[in-house]
Amino acid sequence: MTVPTLASVDFGGPDTGPLILLGPSLGTSAATLWGGVAQALTAHAHVVGWDLPGHGRSVPAEPFTIGDLAAAVLALADQLGAEKFHYAGDSVGGCVGLQLALDVPHRLATATLLCTGAVIGSPDGWCERAATVRADGIAPMVAVAPQRWFAPGFTERHPGVAAMLVDSLYHTDPESYALTCEALAVFDVVERLPEITTPVLAVAGRDDVPTPPESLHRIASGVRDGECVVLDGVGHLAPAEAPDRVAALVAKHAGFQHRPASGTVDDRYRAGMAVRREVLGDAHVDRAVAATTDLTADFQRMITEYAWGGIWTRPGLDRRSRSMITLTALIARGHHEEFAMHLRAARRNNVSDDEIKELIMQTAIYCGVPDANTAFRIASEVLADADPEGGRR
Repeated sequence: MTVPTLASVDFGGPDTGPLILLGPSLGTSAATLWGGVAQALTAHAHVVGWDLPGHGRSVPAEPFTIGDLAAAVLALADQLGAEKFHYAGDSVGGCVGLQLALDVPHRLATATLLCTGAVIGSPDGWCERAATVRADGIAPMVAVAPQRWFAPGFTERHPGVAAMLVDSLYHTDPESYALTCEALAVFDVVERLPEITTPVLAVAGRDDVPTPPESLHRIASGVRDGECVVLDGVGHLAPAEAPDRVAALVAKHAGFQHRPASGTVDDRYRAGMAVRREVLGDAHVDRAVAATTDLTADFQRMITEYAWGGIWTRPGLDRRSRSMITLTALIARGHHEEFAMHLRAARRNNVSDDEIKELIMQTAIYCGVPDANTAFRIASEVLADADPEGGRR
């Protein structure tokens, strides 16, 4: 087993303030799961999320345990210069929080553990799931995710949020997903709960299937200083399903006087840069940053804050839909260089080649045949290349 290197997402907040680290659920990324909560918490603290190996922006890793993940999170806290920090984690992210409370109680100020357990499921169940993903890829998990993740009616009320989360699962590395399943298969700290002295807030979703409220009550009653809250109308991904309620609970447990916050300009810039990198890829963004001059610096900051931090982070549409809308607009206005760039981004956002073809056919009718003809020429060149970051689909 090895300690993996975890990618992080800096949501912003005062660099000199307390640190809150946010841990994800299996098959999600910090940006998609915690974005709404994080922006509210930046009024009080420096907020940073981390991604599991092979999830979000983290690269795949060798086999690891929950203890290895906890060590990796501690290394992140060290890198950020935090002697002590607050922690919140959902599902496997919550398991990591329990492990941190056992391993380094002197470093953990508070732990908010959501939709998780001191043991989750059964070893056989996790091993079977790992075998399924290795044999059939991530598609079987994508097919059942909405039913396992969300409370009844959530997908209909918030289709954009649901689609964005399922899309993050689609882009998860299958082997990394399987390795996380195997880490959960051997995780069981039920008998060690009385050792935990860190103040723990256990948050359950009333409609959570994988980790029902009893799982969170067991944690709260087992540790020395625990409290349990059950959220009505919430399933397994509480930070995404009820961001305002979760933000208020995390803030209160950490000792902050919670107030909703839309985020400062710096926070929007950091969130925008994180999303920009996820959609366009690190290589493209690094080239754009390197090419920035005194003449273009303000423009680069503006598009990062307003386009990526203000629009692409909105929950009303998933990134796949935003990519298709963007491609249509770029064809209509004849922005050919941007069209090529966003074709690559569309691949990263799970838009297939066939869907791109249909999109261009549609624009031939509503935007004009010459524009569509040019779009087909550019698409033929772009789609013929294997994108090392987004892959060919």
